[in-house]
Amino acid sequence: MEYAVECVNLTHYYGSRLIYENMNFNIKHGSILGLLGKNGTGKTTTINILNGYLEPYAGNCYIYGEDSHNLSPETKARVGFLMEGHIQYSFMNIYQIEKYYSSFYPKWKKEPYYELMSKLKVLPNQKLSKMSCGQRSQVALGLILAQDPDLMILDDYSMGLDPGYRRLFIDYLQEYAKSENKTIFVTSHIIQDMELLIDDCLILGYNSVLLSMPVKEFMSTYKQYKFKLTDNTNIEFEKSDIVNNYEIVKNNATIYSFKDKDAVEGYLNGLGVAYSEMKEIPMTLEDAFIGITGKY
Repeated sequence: MEYAVECVNLTHYYGSRLIYENMNFNIKHGSILGLLGKNGTGKTTTINILNGYLEPYAGNCYIYGEDSHNLSPETKARVGFLMEGHIQYSFMNIYQIEKYYSSFYPKWKKEPYYELMSKLKVLPNQKLSKMSCGQRSQVALGLILAQDPDLMILDDYSMGLDPGYRRLFIDYLQEYAKSENKTIFVTSHIIQDMELLIDDCLILGYNSVLLSMPVKEFMSTYKQYKFKLTDNTNIEFEKSDIVNNYEIVKNNATIYSFKDKDAVEGYLNGLGVAYSEMKEIPMTLEDAFIGITGKY
């Protein structure tokens, strides 16, 4: 089996509001897929469908070849899920909560958990109630790793984490996943962190998938061109195979495109647009995400 996860023609509504229609994606074994999108585009909905908590209007999701709404106990044991919010038993300490969770998982490996705790510099007898929100989040993440799942589903893992803790966990998770050949499906609102972590990205818009491709390919082919309009009276561009998205603020214009500079200039010249100072501006993943989805 090439894929750990396959979603086929996934369609969902909330009442009469369409979330997405005929969405298809898969996650290769041993890869890390980042699900990106603005609030309300269906990220948590997708994860809830994948976990069997929500039945889609149409379509199917498969985990290791089994329908996500009818997983065998053996396949369920291969999946670790971190819910948004990081609920914990705050009266327990670091040692107690590890022992408690270990009784539910036959493949339990405590070493990744305690290794991560040591990086946090917390003691085994430290209670969760005395820890910061970010530290408690890291405890939850450590408990997921200790389950030793083949597939980890992490919904907004970065909640409550400051930049240092986020970078610590990203570095640790990436090294762990690659060395242990784990598959990861992850969402986060911190796009710059995802650039360091994921292999592939799936970007959701309202009602549809905007992009699905390897991150390196996306970052090498998606371009941002900035230029000045010498006459911007009533200028509007149409989205096309050349203009993926655009912005115009006074006489400053930006075009986002998968085409090279010559193609964009040819498009502008064909429209008779008067412009100057055309430059290609390097982008981070966050810049490219905004370019695909728009600022508003």
